[in-house]
Amino acid sequence: MTADIEIRQIAAEDTVPLRHSVLWPDQPVSYVLLPEDSSGLHYGAFLPTSSNPVAVISVFRDPLPGSLGVSAPFEPERTARFRKFACDPAHQGRGIGTLLLMHVFEIAKTEMGCSVIWCDARVSAAGWYERRGMRKYGEVFYKGDIEYIKMVREL
Repeated sequence: MTADIEIRQIAAEDTVPLRHSVLWPDQPVSYVLLPEDSSGLHYGAFLPTSSNPVAVISVFRDPLPGSLGVSAPFEPERTARFRKFACDPAHQGRGIGTLLLMHVFEIAKTEMGCSVIWCDARVSAAGWYERRGMRKYGEVFYKGDIEYIKMVREL
């Protein structure tokens, strides 16, 4: 299935429909817009039969915050963060999200010159990220009533 997937850079606004419908459907669309969207790189995974992405992700140069008041042990200028990673539920479990995430790991390393990448992951998805080489960093925190944990991976 993933052999037919095309990953390509897209405009920030092309990420919004999936961000909204998958991540925060009960919030207004403005909730999934990021002030830094204009400075990020945005990617979509496309099926051969669709002009709309079935998965999206955005990546930014962003230092990893310290944990428990301790400075992060990574070079801030060589650190990337991915955000608003969403895959259409009808296409989950097929390796599309993994393919897109691995693509962003490679972009962060080769094109952005980063040695570390991180994200705020829902605790319910932490195991998925761990199976893709990431590890938990810091303490659980909340966005609304949803538990999150920072996840990090050296590139």
